[in-house]
Amino acid sequence: MAAIVENRATLVGIRPESRSRPVARVKRNLRMAPAWSVVAGFVVVLIVAASAVGVGAAIRTMSAQQSSLDGLRTQVRALQAEVDAHPDWAAIAAQVEPSVFTVETDYGLGSGWVARSGASGSELVTNFHVIDESWSSGVVTVDVRQGDRTIVGTIERVDPNDDLAIIHVAEVLPVLRVAPSRPTLAQAVMVVGSPLGLGGSVSVGVVSGFRSVEGSDYVQFSAPISPGNSGGPVVDARGRVVAVASAKLEGPGIEALSFAIPVQTACRTVVACQSGSDK
Repeated sequence: MAAIVENRATLVGIRPESRSRPVARVKRNLRMAPAWSVVAGFVVVLIVAASAVGVGAAIRTMSAQQSSLDGLRTQVRALQAEVDAHPDWAAIAAQVEPSVFTVETDYGLGSGWVARSGASGSELVTNFHVIDESWSSGVVTVDVRQGDRTIVGTIERVDPNDDLAIIHVAEVLPVLRVAPSRPTLAQAVMVVGSPLGLGGSVSVGVVSGFRSVEGSDYVQFSAPISPGNSGGPVVDARGRVVAVASAKLEGPGIEALSFAIPVQTACRTVVACQSGSDK
């Protein structure tokens, strides 16, 4: 609640005169002003009045424009909510796939996605367990593949605790933007990656929970993943990365229990991501 401040003016030194002044002197002080002065005063009054009308009209116009903008924003949010509720996964896959690659070493393969790109090249995010054997053996180069195209990549940074790694390539590649906040429960998502080396594969599901395992946070989701999906992006209905596919539970009677590392973890620890709007 705003504080209310009361300003009280203090009258100082104003006292009634003990003597009355001569009438003639008072009359001399009450002379009529010249005609030009009256006209000038009238013009000033008209100008002030006109200005006040103009300002009032401008304020009303601005208020109407603001109301119109607010109405448009509401409509845009409603339309976006409708799009999010009924994603066009084919269009989203076409948008995302150019930024997703297969990451291959002498010991195995996984997936990776472009998180940052610039004049010096591009940085791809993948899981540490995709390249850990190569890294441990002292080999820092990997193959980054997409279709018939193969680029030599270098393991630039690793974070074994969060199971993340960054692969640098010299080429400038299209970047995937990341969601500004974590997804919501039951939100629709799509996983893009290379299960068993089959690049450009997609699967769709929903966010089914949020878990903490041995101090690390995970997004649980229902989209099926297989070996080779590790490191691939989990994206929302706008094609923004919400998590990095990492693992799944297997066993008799176990289905659709997939896990991913929140993208905010990757952006905080290993790479400066490019965020997408929440609007």
